[in-house]
Amino acid sequence: MEQKIWKISEVNHAVKQVIEGALGPFWMEGEIGRLTVHRSGHVYLDLKDERTQLKAVFWRGANKVRKLELKTGDKVEVFGRLTVYEVRGEYQFSIQTLRTLGLGVLQKKFEEIKKKLELEGLFDKSRKKNIPALPKVIGVVTSPTGAALQDFLNVINRRFPNIWVKIYPAAVQGKGTEKEVAAGIEYFNKKCPVDVIVVTRGGGSIEDLWGFNDEFLARTIAASDIPVISAVGHEIDFTIADFVSDLRVPTPSSAAELVVGCQEELKRQVNDLTKHLTSTLLLYFEKIKRKYESLANSYVFQDPLRIIYEKQQYVDECVQKIEHRAAIKTERIKSRLQSADAKLHALSPKAVLNRGFSILKVRGTGEIIVSPDIKSGTAVNAVLKKGNLDLLVE
Repeated sequence: MEQKIWKISEVNHAVKQVIEGALGPFWMEGEIGRLTVHRSGHVYLDLKDERTQLKAVFWRGANKVRKLELKTGDKVEVFGRLTVYEVRGEYQFSIQTLRTLGLGVLQKKFEEIKKKLELEGLFDKSRKKNIPALPKVIGVVTSPTGAALQDFLNVINRRFPNIWVKIYPAAVQGKGTEKEVAAGIEYFNKKCPVDVIVVTRGGGSIEDLWGFNDEFLARTIAASDIPVISAVGHEIDFTIADFVSDLRVPTPSSAAELVVGCQEELKRQVNDLTKHLTSTLLLYFEKIKRKYESLANSYVFQDPLRIIYEKQQYVDECVQKIEHRAAIKTERIKSRLQSADAKLHALSPKAVLNRGFSILKVRGTGEIIVSPDIKSGTAVNAVLKKGNLDLLVE
């Protein structure tokens, strides 16, 4: 049998189909060896462990690598799949997402805490308190030296410079963050009443923000009688504190803009509302005035007896209608009675007697004689038109 002679490209293509078809996407951990961030935005690196290494490529991963400040020697966890680069006959790991080693553990813990508190109803919209439209006093829990506080105060001073801001200094990164922030919230609830509490700090990695994922801090925020605004991190950062707070905003500046309106804008709104109210009241008073003038000129006040006279006229008209209808009804009944009387008169025995007939009765009993079969000598009485005759049957 003639043997097939393979080309190198055919071999590489076959290997590519076998490798890429055998393994699906999976997580893998390793230490970064060589690391090259290309100007195209792709990242080429070697991943290694104690015994071996594997080439990898992170397509369009330059921004992610820069954000995490990755360098040679860092340990990472990557998710992707094995692929074959046919041009060089090499297989490599194509990275879809990347995180520092240990981040997966934190993310898992984050999801566990989030799910637990969500099932308890701490994230429900029904339990969230309304943020006051214009608070008189604002309580801020943050680092007194952080940029987040300066951003917050700059916006407050620009938009509403005469509002009170009370600051509770607290660590916002590292060990003990959750206890200090929780203490600040309890301080404003129990010792220093304010209208709204703002918990804030700038952005950072999940490790930097981890204190705001603490269950104890989340329960402290949920138990606060004062509305709490969470302004932790940047727009892409989410913490447990964001979900349990009454309102979450992406940045400290956004919190300041939301918690107080612009003074000039509020003045304009008040002026507009005042003008609208004045105009509405004037229109209403003018309407009432026209109504009273119309009533004053009404015949009710000009000629009050007219109403009584009109009612009397109406009663008179009703009486006339009743009398007219009663007369018609009476005439109809009278006519029917006359007709009935004529019929009765025509059928009366007296009418027959008027025509010359008589009625024979047996004298004594008054029995009407209707047949000639009667005994001789019977005394009979004949009723005539103008009297009676006593007869004797022969």
